[in-house]
Amino acid sequence: MHDLTGFQRDILYVIAGLEQPHGLAVKDELEDYYEQEINHGRIYPNLDDLVDKGLVEKSELDERTNSYTLTGHGEREITARRNWETQYVDLTE
Repeated sequence: MHDLTGFQRDILYVIAGLEQPHGLAVKDELEDYYEQEINHGRIYPNLDDLVDKGLVEKSELDERTNSYTLTGHGEREITARRNWETQYVDLTE
């Protein structure tokens, strides 16, 4: 995950947390988090990059909507990232 941007990492976390992650749902969640509009030209190329890296799988929900799910590799990367973060910031203590 070291080669991802912070925005791409945020996309992975959002996909992991949504019941039915599709492009607009991911975009809406990120807009809420960043408190600003995110245009299609930013979200969809980043989703495609994550697919190309093998972290996310893209499938068609219908003719206009794609669904995104984490691959096993994507899940392992999130777990590794969270473990790494916990080394430095452990809020459970």
